[in-house]
Amino acid sequence: MTTANQKPPLNEEPNLNQQPNLKQKPNSNHKPTLLNILDSHGGPGFEHEVAEKMRQAFREYTDDVRQDALGNLIAVVQGNGENRRPKVMLSAHMDEIALVVTKIEDGGFLRVWQAGGFDPRTLVGQEVVVHGKEELRGIVGSKPPHLTTPEERKQAAPLEDLYIDLAMSEQRVNELVRVGDRVTLYRETMDLLNNRISGKALDDRTSLAVLLECLRFLKQMKHVADVYAVATVQEEVGVRGATTAGYGVHPDIAIAVDVTFADMPGQAPDDSFKMGKGPAVAFGPNIHPKVFQGLMEAAQSNHIPYQLELSQGPTGTDARAFQIAREGIASGLVGIAIRYMHTSVETGSYDDIVELGRLLACYIASVDSAYVEGLTCY
Repeated sequence: MTTANQKPPLNEEPNLNQQPNLKQKPNSNHKPTLLNILDSHGGPGFEHEVAEKMRQAFREYTDDVRQDALGNLIAVVQGNGENRRPKVMLSAHMDEIALVVTKIEDGGFLRVWQAGGFDPRTLVGQEVVVHGKEELRGIVGSKPPHLTTPEERKQAAPLEDLYIDLAMSEQRVNELVRVGDRVTLYRETMDLLNNRISGKALDDRTSLAVLLECLRFLKQMKHVADVYAVATVQEEVGVRGATTAGYGVHPDIAIAVDVTFADMPGQAPDDSFKMGKGPAVAFGPNIHPKVFQGLMEAAQSNHIPYQLELSQGPTGTDARAFQIAREGIASGLVGIAIRYMHTSVETGSYDDIVELGRLLACYIASVDSAYVEGLTCY
C-alpha cells in the first residue's frame, strides 16, 4: 500500500463542467445526521434502525427510495437529458461489527462469538447492548489480573474467555435472551476538536455521510447520469448486500465508499494515510483503470486534495462484489482514513467526508454516454 497526497498546480484552470459554485461548499452539511446514525445499532442482518434514519435522510434529495429483499436501501436521483442515461451507483455499508450470544451460563452470564471482526483485546470493559426481547445494557467482563496466572497476564484474554454481565438473575436473563441474539457496542459518539469524530461504527457509517454529502453537492449541479446511492447490508460478513445490489441495480459504474487506515504511532507510513488530508482513491486489480483515472481527474481539476491507495489484490470492500456482478461492472473504490478500526473509538475527520462527497459529485457530473462507452476500451 502506498500513499501520496497530491494537489494540482494552483494555476491550473478547474474543469467545472460549466457548473456554478462547484468549488464552493454549501453552508450546511450532514454532520448532525452522521452523529445521530453513529449512535444507532445495527449488526450484520439487523440494520433496520440505521436504514430508517437513512431513508429519512435520503428523502431530502429524492422521493425514489426503495429497499430490496436483502435490506439494501436504494435512493435514486435522476439525471438530466439523454435518452439512455448512464447509471452510477455509490455504495456504503450500514452494518457494524457485532457479537452473537452463543450460551447462557450459570448465573446468567452470556458467552458470545463474532459477527464481524472484533479484536478481543479491545472488548474487555466495554459497555454493550444485548438485543433480546428488550434492549439490555451490559458490560464485557473477564477475570481480574489478581486472579490470573503470570502466564495469563502476558497475553490478552481470548474471546471464549470473555462474558457479558447483564446484572440480572439467571431466570430473568433466560426470559429475555436467546442464543443467537445480537450484541452491539454501546458508546456515545464524541465530537472532537478540529472537526473530528470518535465512536463506534465509523466503519462504515462515515461513508453513509459521504453519500449524503455527494447528493448535497449534486443538488447544485447538472448531471446526465442517474445516481443510485445505496446503503448496503452485511458487508462485515462477506459483502452480501453489495452482491445483490450490484446484480439488481445493474449500473454502468459502481463506486464503493469505505474506510481505510489512518496514521498513528507504530504504524508503517506505507500502510496508512493522513487524516484531514483528503480522501483515498484506490487502484488495483478490483478497480477499473478508467474509473480510477476519472476520479483522479475530477480531484485535480477541482482542486480537491486526495491520497493514493494501492491494493495488490481483492479488497475487503463492496468493490470486490461489484466487479464481478452479472457480466462485470466498471468499479471504483474511495474512502476516508480512520484510526482504531474495529474498536469502539474509531476516529475520523469530517473534513475528509465533505471532500470525498465533493469529489464524487464532480466525477458524476463528468459522466455521460460517451464516457461509459469508453469503459469497454482498454
